[in-house]
Amino acid sequence: MDNTVLKALKERRSVRSYKPQQITDEELKAVLEAGTFAPNGMGKQDSWIVAVQNPQILDQLRRMNAEILGSTSDPYYGAPTIVLVFGSDPKKWGNSIQDGSLVLGNMMNAAYAIGLGSCWINREMQMFSTEEGKALMRKLGIPEELIQAGLTGIGALALGYPEGEPRPAKPRKENYYRIVK
Repeated sequence: MDNTVLKALKERRSVRSYKPQQITDEELKAVLEAGTFAPNGMGKQDSWIVAVQNPQILDQLRRMNAEILGSTSDPYYGAPTIVLVFGSDPKKWGNSIQDGSLVLGNMMNAAYAIGLGSCWINREMQMFSTEEGKALMRKLGIPEELIQAGLTGIGALALGYPEGEPRPAKPRKENYYRIVK
């Protein structure tokens, strides 16, 4: 079947090297808006999306994530924008992680569609469960009542202009899906 959306879904790849040039506000808003249209349980729109371009906060995020990783390298691959996704405490809202994951997926596909690179980054759950993480959430403008209720880091996107071409997709494994009629 020939379709531009299906083609984009097959071609999008995680980008692990970014140009230092910042993306435009228009590009950023397009990616963020795509995230807000992700499917979500019961239409609750539980996720919170925070885009960070402030150099000091970017440095803090890089350091915090690297510490959890046990590394000194940049877990966000030098991306000039980091987009954080938060959701309710998963013990209180069972769809929290799934909803936030769909937000991240929508934003990755939107980024690719407009010529940006992205990569899903993990460890935000651990980062934002710390006192430093909670203080950073306050600095990012997350309402205190959400922090107190257990708002959780779901994941993040490294976002920017790709430096070079991403690797081609690995061949898909055999019998990846089944059809039962």
